Amino acid sequence: MSAIIDTFIAPPCHDEIAILYQDDHLLVISKPSGLLSLSGKNPQNLDSVHHRLVRDFPGCTLVHRLDFGTSGLMVVARYKAINAALSQQFSQRSVTKVYQALLCGHLPQNQGVIDAAIAKDPAQFPRMVICDRHGKPARSGYQVMARGDYPLTQGESVPVTRVRLLPETGRTHQLRIHCQQLGHPILGCDLYGGRLLPGTEQVARLMLHASELRFVHPVSGETIVTAQDSPF
Repeated sequence: MSAIIDTFIAPPCHDEIAILYQDDHLLVISKPSGLLSLSGKNPQNLDSVHHRLVRDFPGCTLVHRLDFGTSGLMVVARYKAINAALSQQFSQRSVTKVYQALLCGHLPQNQGVIDAAIAKDPAQFPRMVICDRHGKPARSGYQVMARGDYPLTQGESVPVTRVRLLPETGRTHQLRIHCQQLGHPILGCDLYGGRLLPGTEQVARLMLHASELRFVHPVSGETIVTAQDSPF
C-alpha cells in the first residue's frame, strides 16, 4: 500500500493571532481563518499558531486544534503539566465548545442532534467519512439562529442558515461532515460540499468560527469563559 502524501501548501496568512486571556499558565487566543494550528512537514507550511506563539511563549503547546479554515478560540498551555491537565478535561468532555456557522440552504428544523460515527477515508486523504462499522462515535448538537441570504457580487445571493453548533465529541472534521450529513454543508467547505455552484463567486473562507470556550483553570479552579462574535 503506497504512503499517503499531503500535497497541500497553505497560502500566506497575514492576519494576526489575538490573545484574549493570558496568565503564567495558559493563553486563550483567537486563530484567524487560513492559518494552520501546527506546522506541516512540508517546509512551506512552517507558519502556524504554534510556530508564531512559541517565539513569545517558549515551551507552549497546543491542547487542541482548529482546522486550517476555521477561525476562533483556542486554549494554549504554557508548559507540559498544564497541557496534561487541560487535555484531561477535553478527553473527559468537560470543556464546553460552541461554534457558529453558515450552512448552505435553509435548514427546516430549528434544533437537533447529529449522531454519526466518523472514520478516515482511506481513498481520499484528508477526508473523513460517516461509517458506523469502523468509525469513532461522534455527536453534534445544532440550534438555528437565523435564516437569510448570503450576498454575492452583482446583486446575487444564496440562501443560508446561521447556526450554533455544539460538538459533544471532538473528531477530525466533525462539524463539517455532520453538517453535510444534515444535507446542509457549511458554506465555503471545500471537502464536504459547501462550495458555491460553478459560475458563482467562490466564498473566501470556511464559514465556521469557534465562538465560545468554557473550561476550569487547572491551577486556580476558576471557570474560564471566553466568547467572541463571529466575523461573518
